[in-house]
Amino acid sequence: MLTNDQLALWDRENFFHPSTHLAQHERGETPSRIITGGSGVHIEDRDGNRLLDAFAGLYCVNAGYGRSEIAEAIATQARDLAYYHSYVGHGTEASITLAKMILDRAPDHMSKVYFGLGGSDANETNVKLVWYYNNILGRPEKKKIISRWRGYHGSGLMTGSLTGLELFHKKFDLPLPQVLHTEAPYFFRRADLAQDEAGFVAHCVAELEALIDREGADTIAAFIGEPILGTGGIVPPPAGYWAAIQPILKKHDILLIADEVVTGFGRLGSMFGSDHYGIRPDIITIAKGLTSAYAPLSGSIVSEDVWSVLARGTDENGPIGHGWTYSAHPISAAAGLANLKLIDDLGLVENAGSVGSYLRGLLRDALADHPKVGDIRGDGMLAAVEFVADRDSRTFFEARDKVGPRVSAALLEQGVIARAMPQGDILGFAPPFCLTRTEAEEVVTKTTQAVRTVLG
Repeated sequence: MLTNDQLALWDRENFFHPSTHLAQHERGETPSRIITGGSGVHIEDRDGNRLLDAFAGLYCVNAGYGRSEIAEAIATQARDLAYYHSYVGHGTEASITLAKMILDRAPDHMSKVYFGLGGSDANETNVKLVWYYNNILGRPEKKKIISRWRGYHGSGLMTGSLTGLELFHKKFDLPLPQVLHTEAPYFFRRADLAQDEAGFVAHCVAELEALIDREGADTIAAFIGEPILGTGGIVPPPAGYWAAIQPILKKHDILLIADEVVTGFGRLGSMFGSDHYGIRPDIITIAKGLTSAYAPLSGSIVSEDVWSVLARGTDENGPIGHGWTYSAHPISAAAGLANLKLIDDLGLVENAGSVGSYLRGLLRDALADHPKVGDIRGDGMLAAVEFVADRDSRTFFEARDKVGPRVSAALLEQGVIARAMPQGDILGFAPPFCLTRTEAEEVVTKTTQAVRTVLG
């Protein structure tokens, strides 16, 4: 029985929720889920329901809920210095130390960290830096950004344009004309089922080269991609994809932005997805795992090559005209410091790799033979199950059947949270890194039951 109905009423009357069916929520046709606490991989709602969060919020509570070390670091920083800006060379001990800790973990050729608050503003920063970079180099026409269909890079004007998912474009007049999209490295959904992985990679490369030829390499500034597609379906790249894509970018002097908002700081069982897949980016986007979402913080890590051009630009033009009021906010930076230390001390990156592999193995053992399961995939502490109407012909369900959301809802009834991913019937898993093998077994047992409830 629901309690505190006044709060639910206030929720419907006053709170504009993101990524929500606004009219249904206001009318009370969808539940108000009011979360009150959490510990480890579990959260609790106002009615005392304890739920295993197998999606870590939005792939972000990497260290797990209820970490007193991070909470205490936030409180200490708030008491000592709740805020000061980072403009004109100002900093705090927390922000300066965190920048060093990030670079100590990042690929060796990276040079500096610019801090923001969320992944969307970090990618907005990245686009501005790329445009500034090309203006300094005397290439004002080299401004277009290539993204991939099904990629997710934010919800702003430019970042929503970079995102390659229909929901984030529809009725928003996006994408903007400076953004181009190319083939998603989504082997399971390849158009030609006769292609093997090598053939599909060659197809992705050919599509990219054709796009560059059509648009003109002298108009294209950068290519942005997640090391592993996240919100677009939790899709690892086919073997050889990044090794084949990067020489094309290098040949045409196109910068590479690795969006590591999901993969950064351990989700793949490696500190960065760039190292995991052999990517050498010019800019890396970070956010979620930087603080395990205990405080909002993002960053743009720029390479030494990019930094040298940006620095030259300020010698020629004066201070760079970009900044956020809350860049390098000391409370968020303190959370980041405590979070990264905790991840190291508890060996959570290694646990993400080992328990994540165990989770996927259990999912395959339990569901690989189900006639409505088309694909089970993932890497590190990421996994996805994709459902199909017919496996042999790879026929997908109609969107109106809402198979993914129904399986997710059936799983929630058993006390486990997984995410119904957009543009497909895909159930996604991205648990906190502290997930145990016993908890992984619970997730799979209950997922199997949810699949049987919905699909037989």
